[in-house]
Amino acid sequence: MAVFSYEAIDGSGQQVAGRIEAEQDMTAVERLRKMGLTVVDMNEVRVAAGGGLFQSRKKVTIGDLALFSRQLESMLNAGIPLTRVLFTLARQVEIPSFREALNEIGRNVEGGMSFADALAAFPGIFPDVYVNMIRAGEAGGSLEIMLQQLSGQLERDKALQDNIKSATFYPKMVLGFALLVVIAMMIFMVPMFMGFLPKDVNPPLLTKIVFVSSDLLRHYWYLFIAGAMALFAGSRMFLRSPVGVRLWDRWKFRTPAFGSLLHKAVIARFCRILSTLLSGGLPVLQALEYAGPASGNVLVAEAVAAAGAKIHEGKSIAVPLEESGLFPPMVIQMVSTGEETGNLSSLLSRVAGFYEEEVATMTKGLTALIEPILLIAVGITVGLMVIAMYLPIFMLVTQSTG
Repeated sequence: MAVFSYEAIDGSGQQVAGRIEAEQDMTAVERLRKMGLTVVDMNEVRVAAGGGLFQSRKKVTIGDLALFSRQLESMLNAGIPLTRVLFTLARQVEIPSFREALNEIGRNVEGGMSFADALAAFPGIFPDVYVNMIRAGEAGGSLEIMLQQLSGQLERDKALQDNIKSATFYPKMVLGFALLVVIAMMIFMVPMFMGFLPKDVNPPLLTKIVFVSSDLLRHYWYLFIAGAMALFAGSRMFLRSPVGVRLWDRWKFRTPAFGSLLHKAVIARFCRILSTLLSGGLPVLQALEYAGPASGNVLVAEAVAAAGAKIHEGKSIAVPLEESGLFPPMVIQMVSTGEETGNLSSLLSRVAGFYEEEVATMTKGLTALIEPILLIAVGITVGLMVIAMYLPIFMLVTQSTG
């Protein structure tokens, strides 16, 4: 994402200047227009190759954003002006891109821009749901309360991500280790066994497959590396396309063992974010507009968008959510009851808490279940290779004794 410096005229006719992140200049102009600014001049900021490289490696995480929100809320409650808080926090931030963004946001706020609009200039750091909750807090004069809700939401979201990572970390490590062991055996051990066998020996099919694979890996290793890189790049491009994103999100829900975990994590995140937005004073339609994409799943986002369209037609939220088949009956019932009683935010918060606990419990159970399965799979893989190498020796011994 590129960075553009701009000069613009605000609604009062005063000239303002600042920086904004966007994919291209027209996107930046459109975003500034929505902020009520008329762009006079805009130029892309060129970042040094080395600096851009190191900055791109260190991104602002949910944990960083949660800590920033918590500190910002505490300092504002202490009566410190917003601009001074932003400049103070910028000095203690370690991530260069985050530090520059906070300094730029502080300057924009100091120049008369609203805090939400200043945050919106950096979508790579502050997502839409964050910006709009800040906007609602500014409009209602409850910025500190909104920041408290935001920091709590981000901390819960981070806990969900950590639970999922802990469940998938062990399988990734074991599979990676198994792959390294197989490659090492193919490169070093298999050629040694090949040298032991007489030329006139006709090895079994399993041994032939291992021998041929070893020869290919040792003599054409560059093709394997090039193929792996091409596969990785192609998969990444496909998964970033609309079709790829949709297929990937659908496949994740159907994955054995992990599908239910990921599904419940998405439902928990959606319910928690929607609850937070509603409690912050956002209208239902606007809250749904931001909570859907923030759930992290395109299928859920589409179902929520359909629910928003139905509301425009005068229907309830629960019916289109139920028709999508993505939301459990408990969620549908709570949403329906919340609409009837006017207590939707509170009931969604309860549902989110229930599914967050479910995700934490399932994570522990999956880790305990997957460990022995992976160990057995690795043992079978290595065992098959050892058997394939020793089979010809057994044949020779059997033939000589016979």
